[in-house]
Amino acid sequence: MLALYLREIRLGIRAGGGALTGVLFFLAVIATIPFAVGPDLNLLSRIGPAILWIGALLASLLGLDRLFQADREDGSLDLLILAGDRHMLALTVLVKCLAHWTASVLPLVIAAPVFGLILNMPPAGIGASALTLLVGTPAITFVGAAGAAVAVGLPRGGLLVSVLVLPLTIPVLIFGVSASYAAVNDPDPFMPPFLILAALTLFLAVVGPVAAALALRFSAD
Repeated sequence: MLALYLREIRLGIRAGGGALTGVLFFLAVIATIPFAVGPDLNLLSRIGPAILWIGALLASLLGLDRLFQADREDGSLDLLILAGDRHMLALTVLVKCLAHWTASVLPLVIAAPVFGLILNMPPAGIGASALTLLVGTPAITFVGAAGAAVAVGLPRGGLLVSVLVLPLTIPVLIFGVSASYAAVNDPDPFMPPFLILAALTLFLAVVGPVAAALALRFSAD
């Protein structure tokens, strides 16, 4: 599994443009918001956590359609489906999700504090947003794996993946933004929404790969 994880990271980096495209798209969202809401720094500071989360969520969806596409094109996906049982296939999908998150989504989390400075966010808000993104964005990848598995056999399935995945990520967005806001609003507790966010990620780490494995088997049939 470690060899597969390292291989997927190398392939993700070698493909080129994935992480950079996501970060540039993230930056484009952050840079566009002030033109829409105006140059009010206090307003940007208040809504900063929501902007960071929405930008990271949309940027995380960009490369999900390629999660299984290369394996399908070279025939290795069929070998993975035929070689082992559904539990081994789900474990393989989990490793691929972790590698995809490391190569494509983790750079977004690293860039988030810099973009938080652009939005005039306080240090506590920047730290809380980065922490919630670190904990919550893997859940987006796990859900996206199921959507990518459903659309892997369809031409131009990238839009379909986004349509399938986006509604399912709304709970992650809600609790991520709630925890980020609670860090800068004293009456609101930070830990309850943060722990729910972590629980969602752990839950989807199990459900997402299993659902993706089942979808891959049905697509092969």
